[in-house]
Amino acid sequence: MPRRVGETRAARAWRRDRIGPDRERPSGRRPRRVTIEDVNLFRRRPDAATRTVTLLSKPGCHLCDDARVVIERVTGELGVSWTEVDITQDAELQHKYWEQIPVTLVDGKQHDFWRVDELRLRRALGG
Repeated sequence: MPRRVGETRAARAWRRDRIGPDRERPSGRRPRRVTIEDVNLFRRRPDAATRTVTLLSKPGCHLCDDARVVIERVTGELGVSWTEVDITQDAELQHKYWEQIPVTLVDGKQHDFWRVDELRLRRALGG
């Protein structure tokens, strides 16, 4: 096994034990090159009209009031639909989110809790 530049004896022994003395790579061939299609940097985001924002809240919550104002403003400007769900009406939601209220969901995935960052919400919605 040829020695690599700057490689210590311990590193060479580890490489020899790991992949064998007779070959450089486990497969015996060069690794496949990564193409732009593999990386998918230019994937399209869903259209803003198809996005949905859900605010999980409960009555008497002052943070929920603040979150509602931010969500109304951002979704109104971007043309995104949004709904508000009261967690006290659903035992499962109350058990899962009672410490994090208000919780913001974008397309069903948790986005924020306690405070809604307007800039971050805009970025998530593609605006």
